[in-house]
Amino acid sequence: MKLIIVESPHKSETISKFLGRDYKVLASKGHIRDLASTGKMGLGVDINNNFTPTYVISADKKQTVYDLKQAVSKADVVYLATDPDREGEAISWHLAQVLGLDVETTNRLEFHEITKPAVLKALNNPRHIDMDLVESQETRRIIDRLMGYRLSNLLQRKIKSKSAGRVQSVVLKFIVDREKEISDFVPVEYWTISGLFDDKLKFSADLTSYNGKTIQIKNEKKAIDTISNLPTEFTVKLLKEEIKKHEPNPPFITSTLQQAAFSNLHFSVKKTASVAQKLYEGKEINGSLTGLITYMRTDSTRLSDEFKASARKYIVENYGEKYLGHAHMQKADKNIQDAHEAIRPTDLSLTPAYIKEFVSRDEYQLYELIYKRALASLMTAKVSMLSTLVLTGNGYDFTTSASTTTFDGYSILYGKYEDKEEVKSLPKYNQGDKVKLIETSKEQHFTKPPVRYNEGKIVKLMQENGIGRPSTYASTVSTLIDREYINNKTGLLVPTEQGKLTSDELEAHFPLYMSVDYTAGMEDSLDKIAEGKMDKQKLLSSFWEEFQQLFKEADATMEKVKPVEVGRNCPLCGAPLVIKKSKFGEFVGCSRYSKCKYIEKKEEELSDRICPKCGSRLVLRQGKRGKFYGCSNYHSGCNYMESLDGVPLNKEKKEEIVIPDGAPLCPVCHEGHLIERTSKWGKKFIGCSNFPQCHYIQKDENAPEKKATYKRYYKKKK
Repeated sequence: MKLIIVESPHKSETISKFLGRDYKVLASKGHIRDLASTGKMGLGVDINNNFTPTYVISADKKQTVYDLKQAVSKADVVYLATDPDREGEAISWHLAQVLGLDVETTNRLEFHEITKPAVLKALNNPRHIDMDLVESQETRRIIDRLMGYRLSNLLQRKIKSKSAGRVQSVVLKFIVDREKEISDFVPVEYWTISGLFDDKLKFSADLTSYNGKTIQIKNEKKAIDTISNLPTEFTVKLLKEEIKKHEPNPPFITSTLQQAAFSNLHFSVKKTASVAQKLYEGKEINGSLTGLITYMRTDSTRLSDEFKASARKYIVENYGEKYLGHAHMQKADKNIQDAHEAIRPTDLSLTPAYIKEFVSRDEYQLYELIYKRALASLMTAKVSMLSTLVLTGNGYDFTTSASTTTFDGYSILYGKYEDKEEVKSLPKYNQGDKVKLIETSKEQHFTKPPVRYNEGKIVKLMQENGIGRPSTYASTVSTLIDREYINNKTGLLVPTEQGKLTSDELEAHFPLYMSVDYTAGMEDSLDKIAEGKMDKQKLLSSFWEEFQQLFKEADATMEKVKPVEVGRNCPLCGAPLVIKKSKFGEFVGCSRYSKCKYIEKKEEELSDRICPKCGSRLVLRQGKRGKFYGCSNYHSGCNYMESLDGVPLNKEKKEEIVIPDGAPLCPVCHEGHLIERTSKWGKKFIGCSNFPQCHYIQKDENAPEKKATYKRYYKKKK
């Protein structure tokens, strides 16, 4: 038996369909182990012994590791087929270490799309674990642990912030700095003047210059004076037509996909990553499992020669030779790793229309976006005719322009995702023709502050500045939201007061780590380790020595934020009462916590609603999932609850289990009896009445063998 180990159960299911009975495909379900939280300062890293890490198997992965070890012991050959990036390489190394596989000889499979040809090609060309990639990922993990644990501990002690990190803190600074720009912005008044020309044709133009210089009108008086100086007749100064080409955008990389999905589909960065993962791991299309897109964590716009050949054929057959363009040339960029292709469909015959009935709405929309962008990148440019008309009189110039598409090019396929150009035509005049000014209008404006970042824009900033890598974009934004440093309720990222405080304190005490150049430089260093051009120990030693010095200074000088007193004393111990925070919101408690655990109860907000169970008044309460109405008689035994819309929230009490006379005892727990039960799918079966304490289910002798696994499942749980 040949064993293949992947990360995702869904991925293992897809690959299993491609291979014969000689292969068994199992999943590690992601990382199987991580740095321990023991040792000096709980870092899980022995700093005095060349930064040696200590790894522990995650509690929820012990059963998975046991099952994998059993499978390895029975396998003739083992293949490690985790994701084709640094993190995937590290997972393969951890699997080899835990499962007792030889790192130097164990086969490592690499494929960038989960299709049968790609998997078979990888099986025929296995490689070994790339230790340079592993060391790069391990170095990243150690640095993030050292910095994250120490900074988080400091911030929790000093300002009650939850965490800090090498990448997340720099991204937080982007958002906080933009908010400061907005609050410091002072709007400036200006006016614009438009004119309506020609009695018959009636077209409008805007006043743009005076005596050859751009005109600036700062107040209404200036606008009125300007209008009074305008002549009633203007001369055609310029009528120009020029052809403008709009080249297609390159195929998607991780950051541009997340930006486009945010703009066009209103997907959060996290949602885009999740949906793309499902498309990559495989969907069942017309009875056959296959991956629909290539690996979705990439910073390269490169396309394979095989795809370009099939795409050109598709374009010619469906749109004609005139729509066939040239392959996009990737620009040189030091931040690009170019480890994988761009994100593209794996098979052009699987059109969005064809797969629509087999996938969810979100999956269809994202797949269509990826499919059309990849194809459009190989099509011809869109051609437009840009017309410009300039009218002059008394030194004042009015300008108007129009754009009409003369050849749609790639937009025939991708146009729905782009801003629609206004299509209009200009009057046909000759230079020197006279045109009558019919009327004028003036309008007041104020300059606007910078726009807050949205998730798509933040990802773009991360990519442009070399902050993080494709695999970290979504998790970084999610972490900032989870830590309550920012919120995005309006679709725009707004820093909270705690987020501002965190950014300001880090900027004041750790300016080096809040620097874009430093963070991008660290990514470059990690890249060099991956390429075998830098020593891991040298980078770790340099980082730690520098960090320790800054940390000691910050620990001594960072002021501890005092809790806000409410002006009352604790009735139990006399200490001042202060405002505290919990996951349910703010509350008033004793400042001597945890020596004194007094919490001031909020006055209940009585409503006009009446409890249908006991007749008492309902009060407004705050729970884990938001506000609700509960009975004011709760402490006396009435637990009635309802939503803000009046829908009862209490679950109906389950009927008492009736054990018939003569029911046999459960052979496993010997406490319950075997009775007829009904599953949530409506199927009748014989099981223990002591559920959920006992999971025993009597085997159905008439059921197929593969389904008769109830007893074995119970033993595993036990």
